[in-house]
Amino acid sequence: QAVHAAILRHRFFIVRAKELRCGPEQSRRFYREHAGRFFYQRLVEFMASGPMWAYILAHENAVPLWRSLMGPTKVFRARHSDPDSIRGAYGLTDTRNTTHGSDSPASASREIAFFFPEFDEQRWYEQEEPRLRRAQLHGSAEERGRRVLGAEEAEVT
Repeated sequence: QAVHAAILRHRFFIVRAKELRCGPEQSRRFYREHAGRFFYQRLVEFMASGPMWAYILAHENAVPLWRSLMGPTKVFRARHSDPDSIRGAYGLTDTRNTTHGSDSPASASREIAFFFPEFDEQRWYEQEEPRLRRAQLHGSAEERGRRVLGAEEAEVT
């Protein structure tokens, strides 16, 4: 709830959101780029340890803005240098740091496809995103960034 509130407070638009649960195999696939690194198994275990929320967020410069809002990966550093960040406020350890964020638009596209295989990113950019921009220019503050489309409970397979 606190992370969701931070998303809205920082005026992100929630394109899609769903609660889901990833098993160990799905978690290994998600973090495969880190296979062989000392923290890999801890990441996999934490991701597979219970339910989570996956979001597709929209905002001008969404990737760097989200990464800034999350704060440093290392929780100790986040608590001291950015205590109001999500990781500074809620992170437990470096691998149990509350949130994940794509490091580039290309990573975001891969990760969106992983969690939201039904989502058509090209359609979003061609049809929905222009309407969002118009709504932000003409809509009220209450309407901007407050809706959740496609919320559903799911399990990644």
